[in-house]
Amino acid sequence: MRKTLLLAVAAASLAAAETIKFSDIHQLTHGGQNAEAYWAPDGKRLIFQTTRPPYDCDQIFVMNADGTDQHLVSTGKGRTTCGYFLADNKHIVYASTHLAADACPPSPDRSKGYVWGVFSGYDIFLATDTGKIEKRLTDAPGYDAEATINWKTGNILFTSLASGDLDLWTMRPDGSAKKQLTKAPGYDGGAVYSRDGKKMVWRANYPKTPEEMAKYKSLLAENLTAPMKMELVVADSDGRNAKTLTNFGCASFAPTFTPDGKKILFASNKHECDGRKFELFMINVDGTGLEQVTNFGGFTSFPEFSPDGKTLVFCSDRDAKDRYEFNIFTAKWGK
Repeated sequence: MRKTLLLAVAAASLAAAETIKFSDIHQLTHGGQNAEAYWAPDGKRLIFQTTRPPYDCDQIFVMNADGTDQHLVSTGKGRTTCGYFLADNKHIVYASTHLAADACPPSPDRSKGYVWGVFSGYDIFLATDTGKIEKRLTDAPGYDAEATINWKTGNILFTSLASGDLDLWTMRPDGSAKKQLTKAPGYDGGAVYSRDGKKMVWRANYPKTPEEMAKYKSLLAENLTAPMKMELVVADSDGRNAKTLTNFGCASFAPTFTPDGKKILFASNKHECDGRKFELFMINVDGTGLEQVTNFGGFTSFPEFSPDGKTLVFCSDRDAKDRYEFNIFTAKWGK
């Protein structure tokens, strides 16, 4: 009886906490695989990646903040990922394999476990918000993708295999002034800046044993990486003073700073390592004060705060009708 009462109290407390943070949830997409929605600087639009007919793999779309006027802004060829608006509200960057081939690159070989493709054909492109490509920003051999931008400084963060390892780099919006920021062996990716441009946070997998390193390098040689053991790392914007924030031994990723820069919101399967149930969590930038934000019971990830800090966009299989359906939602943020 006491155990039942404690569980009921805990469930009520979690529900109350979620209510404080979330209200007025709106579903913007309906069907297909939709993810990584990021705000335009004026808060009126979102850029996102989606797999939907007639496309066989992810393309970049833009829509209004209420979900209307969803339309293609990438080429419709190859595979794309990680679209982001520039500060001028008129340009975007995204990664695409369309120069390597019109067709989607082959899906990763899942006989090797759950792995991500870090396709060598990916490069980062600058385009107008109507889809006209203006410049190819990267041309190093191998993977260049996962670009995000700090609107205050204009700097772009991205992941590149230019060094022979998956490291974080920075560059200017015209592709100039490329600089490597991380050098530890292992995967560094999914990085974002704080709004003031002074900090950055990312997901990382640094193999700890010779066997783990050998497996990492073997997968990388096949343009693959295993994402289910990722921790979050925070550092100064130049890569200095890096500190690992999580130590769950699970998959933590898609971090974003709260508007005041004091906390980080992210997704993790910390309650079921190696499982597909991801919830949103929040942690202080010093690694203290971990709290669970959502309890939807499925996959929820890729959160980002609107420019005014009042609305959160995220991806979830909440109320999905198919196993691999993921949709984009917005909700008012109350904390």
